[in-house]
Parts: sequence; C-alpha cells; structure tokens
Amino acid sequence: MYAVVGCSDCQALKIVEGRPETTQCPRCGKRRKFEKLKKFVETDDEDHAREVRSSMLANRQGEGEAFAKLDSFTEMESQIEEAGPSDDEYLEASGVDTEEVAEAAERVENRSASTRGTSRKETVLAALRELDRPTENEVVSFADERGVPADYVRDALAKLVRRGEVSESRGRYRLL
Repeated sequence: MYAVVGCSDCQALKIVEGRPETTQCPRCGKRRKFEKLKKFVETDDEDHAREVRSSMLANRQGEGEAFAKLDSFTEMESQIEEAGPSDDEYLEASGVDTEEVAEAAERVENRSASTRGTSRKETVLAALRELDRPTENEVVSFADERGVPADYVRDALAKLVRRGEVSESRGRYRLL
C-alpha cells in the first residue's frame, strides 16, 4: 500500500509505503503519526502514487496542463533506454577505446576470480594457514596470485605481528 501524504507544517508531499506508526517529513524533519497525516490518495500501485504526487506538485507550480501532456512514469522509464547514445557510443565519442576497456576488465576479472568475496587481509591469513611457516616472499607470492599487491601484504604482516595475531621468527611467519 502506498499513500501520498502532506506535511501540515511545510506542505511537502511524499509517498509513504505501508502503514508505519510514524513518518518524518523529508523537508522540515517533523515527525508525525501516520494515522494523523492527510492522505491524498492510497493505492497498491507505486507508479499511480508517483503520478498523483507529481501531478499535485505540477498543479502547485501552475504547470498542470504541461504535466498532463507528459507520458506516465512507466512509459517514460521505458523510453529512457532509447533516448540518447548508448554507453559504448558515448565512450567512443569521448575517445575511449571500449574494446580495450572490456579486455582490461576481463583481465581483472580473471586475475581476481579466486579472491572474489575474500578481503585482502583474509588472503594474507589464508597464506599463513595454507603454507607451512612461510617466508615474507612466499606470502607475497601467494597473495600476488590472488590479486593482492605486495606492499599491502608486507604492511599486513607487520600489523599482524604487532597485534600478536602472527609470530615472526628468523624470517618465517606463523598464525597464533
């Protein structure tokens, strides 16, 4: 259920979904009980609520006739895809080689496919779990294969040692 409601302080109009106990005006910040608000329309269709609110705003500004000539939100939304140049056309006109961009994106995708959903820190910790008392270079190599930069790995190892989560002895690391 959607309701077009008005604020009694600043006359702002907004769409409220459902039946909340209270609602706050986006313009003046005043909070009121939903049941006490003036409801101009209640409908199950969000697009209908958007149309009513827009029509009311246009009428307030003396643009009701101009608004009436416009298509509905649903129709205008479908026309957006057809309006103007496509993303590729726009980028190419701006001097961007879209094929090169696609190839770079594919390289990044392939390189980081194994770490998707895994943070950089988790990758460093995974290296420490999977490798037997690895050296810094072994952890760096493990993480590099998963798209984590060497500088980050070195900094992470130092922080983990300072925090006491990892020990370092004679250049070899171990999770504690």
